[in-house]
Amino acid sequence: MQQHILSPNFSVDCVVFGFDFEKLKVLLVERKLADDQTGQVLIDDFTLAGNHVYNDENLDQAAGRILYDLTGLENIYLEQFHTFGNPERLSKNKDIVWLNSIGLNPDNRVVTTAYYSLIRLNDMKIQERGRKLIWHPVGEPIDLAFDHENIISLALEALRTKIRTNPIGFELLPTKFTLTQLQKLYEEIMGIAYDKRNFRKKISRMDYLVPLNEKQKGVAHKPAQLFMFSKDVYEKTKKDFFDFTV
Repeated sequence: MQQHILSPNFSVDCVVFGFDFEKLKVLLVERKLADDQTGQVLIDDFTLAGNHVYNDENLDQAAGRILYDLTGLENIYLEQFHTFGNPERLSKNKDIVWLNSIGLNPDNRVVTTAYYSLIRLNDMKIQERGRKLIWHPVGEPIDLAFDHENIISLALEALRTKIRTNPIGFELLPTKFTLTQLQKLYEEIMGIAYDKRNFRKKISRMDYLVPLNEKQKGVAHKPAQLFMFSKDVYEKTKKDFFDFTV
């Protein structure tokens, strides 16, 4: 049986986005290190879901494995968007301390390939497997390891570009959703507020946005009509260029 060996120079980092109807969030992994003798906390911050690549797997396989090992998530949307190779990306003092503590040489240059992933928060059950996981609102301050703040920033740029030409935003919504929830999702991703009338005029031309004979249940306000995204209708009716600019 072939032994899995981690490459010291190549890694994968996954930016996992989720949406809770109010905020676009990113999945982060807690990183803690304390002095063995004094108990003093040396490092207390967060990282993306990432790890080094095995010598017998490709990058897509590594991304899937890393997410499964940390979260239990399988068969979710993943898209490679950038490779980060700055020689100084692991040079912060706390990162050097961390690498030494886990037996990795901080002098090794590590090139990481990054993916972004989109999941439905109400459908996907995250399983903590030895590391604490949190959902953190994108753009709000938090102490991050390595160059992960930059990776998240570029992931959001990549998502903004993709969502203009591809209906991947529906990957973040439940099967049934309201138009208000859809608008809030696009506002969170794009970082702008849309005029309600213009937004609904735009989406009214989308045949694959199917109105349902159902309304919200258990809400304090007047229940809104529910809709669903039909991938079959989209594949049959899509044009060469999907345009979601409002």
